[in-house]
Amino acid sequence: MATREEIADILAGFALFGDLQTPQLLGVAGTFEEVYFPQGERILRQGLSATGFYVILEGDADVTIDGTKRSELHRGDFFGEVSILLGEPPTADIVAVTPMTCLAMPGVAVEPFLVSYPRVMYRMLQAQARRLRNANRWRS
Repeated sequence: MATREEIADILAGFALFGDLQTPQLLGVAGTFEEVYFPQGERILRQGLSATGFYVILEGDADVTIDGTKRSELHRGDFFGEVSILLGEPPTADIVAVTPMTCLAMPGVAVEPFLVSYPRVMYRMLQAQARRLRNANRWRS
């Protein structure tokens, strides 16, 4: 397990946390729990209850909807936020393609976290806009 300072250093390199200064990054690092998923584990299940918000520190995952792979997630990517924010089940499976280390935050902690770090919320909104744009291109 990484120390809070090591996690803060890693987060500093991720776009989602790119606007935060070192003291803020240390605070963020303290709000997450480090979790490990072996290769092949389904982290989120389509249609079942959401469990939390995840940021990938190491490893890769596939995003699968109705059995069809739609995209991949890698170091620095995040997932689980949509179902937490909407209070709805995940719309996709997230499956570890390689062993993964993630930072995890329980769903109930996401809103207070985002309100405390509005620049992270803005970066998350930008990422969601990109995902929506890409999904619309995919449908065309």
